[in-house]
Amino acid sequence: MLNAVETHRNLEIIRGASLAFHILRCQYRVMDKTEENSGVGVLDKAVAILSQLEAGPASLSRLVATTHLARPTVYRLAVALEHHRFVNRDARGRFILGPRFAELAGAAGDDQLLAIATPVLTALRDHTHESCQLFRRQADQQICVAAVDRPIGLRDSVPVGALLSLRAGSSAQILLAWEEPERMHRAMRGAVFNVTQLSEVRRRGWAQAVGEREVGVASVAAPVRGANGRVVAAVCVSGPIERLGRQPGRNLGPAVVAAAQRLSEFLRRESD
Repeated sequence: MLNAVETHRNLEIIRGASLAFHILRCQYRVMDKTEENSGVGVLDKAVAILSQLEAGPASLSRLVATTHLARPTVYRLAVALEHHRFVNRDARGRFILGPRFAELAGAAGDDQLLAIATPVLTALRDHTHESCQLFRRQADQQICVAAVDRPIGLRDSVPVGALLSLRAGSSAQILLAWEEPERMHRAMRGAVFNVTQLSEVRRRGWAQAVGEREVGVASVAAPVRGANGRVVAAVCVSGPIERLGRQPGRNLGPAVVAAAQRLSEFLRRESD
């Protein structure tokens, strides 16, 4: 049986997915009863199933009755959607909207996030005197979507568009620490950090790395959260170990967290 914490977490996932799907419906005009079919039958049927789940959990029989589709068709499509995380199941085995919608809704705010990322990173760079980056997860990697380098002296430079592994680095720890357990464990295969370290990251709200991604480089990162509370990016400060030390989070943690919170607050305001 699920404990109270797990039950609350599942309810929050359902609410977040439902809200995200509603947003995506409004933005992309997903099919409903008043709209014509797109002409792509399998897509129309899949959307019909998702539209029914927008109202709440539904059994297979309920989906068959409300979509007027054949039972084998509904089952096959629901399982396929579950595989891609657009559909999940609750404790009673009923189909519910999955977490993928919340992720897509968060990604829809990328342009807004990037618009303010550079000035926030610049302020952080000026405060810490080190290079600063913003990373997002992309499949089983992380991508640098914004960066501001230290103008002079020895520095760690990560170009925008650079794809890095999720197996090392403070930003990788942030992007994985709040992931669903299954996705987290899958992405962590071969990682230099472990689940105990990620638990500590969640507790204190920031991550640090010393020589993980690159020899001689240290970094500190903190999470940026979308309007739904999910981690959508990681703000990172990086530089030579000689300057940052072997416990860089002690000095830089509060400043990095503050910068990440500024971006999170911006995303929340933009969603209102």
